[in-house]
Amino acid sequence: MKRIKLVVAYEGTNYCGWQIQPSGITIEAVLNKALSELLGETIKVTGASRTDSGVHSLGNVAVFDTDTRIPPEKICYALNQRLPEDIVVQSSCEVAPDFHPRHCYSEKTYEYRILNRKIPIPTLRKDTYFYYRNLDVEKMKKAAAYLVGTHDFKSFCSIHTTVEDTVRTILSCEVEKSLEDIITIRVTGTGFLYNMVRIIAGTLVQVGVGEKEPEDILEILEKKDRSAAGPTAPAHGLTMIGIEYKNKGEEV
Repeated sequence: MKRIKLVVAYEGTNYCGWQIQPSGITIEAVLNKALSELLGETIKVTGASRTDSGVHSLGNVAVFDTDTRIPPEKICYALNQRLPEDIVVQSSCEVAPDFHPRHCYSEKTYEYRILNRKIPIPTLRKDTYFYYRNLDVEKMKKAAAYLVGTHDFKSFCSIHTTVEDTVRTILSCEVEKSLEDIITIRVTGTGFLYNMVRIIAGTLVQVGVGEKEPEDILEILEKKDRSAAGPTAPAHGLTMIGIEYKNKGEEV
């Protein structure tokens, strides 16, 4: 028996998120089915990030155990032939038997993309949030800087979360605007709460439009109250960029 690590990219538009749901198609369910058929075993993958419905990924990580004789690095090629076009396994390798994608120390990076112009662009509708009011990027940058560090992010967490500890560490939070009118909020941290990045994005949009000041972020953090922060930005603007593991998760 060996443990295989997959790096999975997907367009989340047609899926009810990563985790298997009572109804609706999920990324996890599609991977389980394709792997079970490919390997002739009952396979259940364990994912690093349970992305929500409509959220995209360039580098989510999943592992599974198998007795297959297929070389680990070849599994991704065989698997991709069985997957739909909107799910693609970027790589596969064998890892240590005790490697767990959620329990090992890691740094996760997410990007939230906003198309900030008067008229939408149809080719960007699936992976950017269209916002027609002018956003002040410099103010958004100042606000984002207050989020860096270890804080109690209870104000930036969905009220439906089940975790008790809402302290998290943000290593970087950057805001940039491209020539194509796309504002990208890029957040890297060691862990995130339910809807945390989308609430950060919604709050930074409020700063950018002048409904909040950059310094208000400090008060929002201090209040530890979801109602103090901005709205939860739409799911389709969010993409998990990737996960970097420290000392674990490498090929054996």
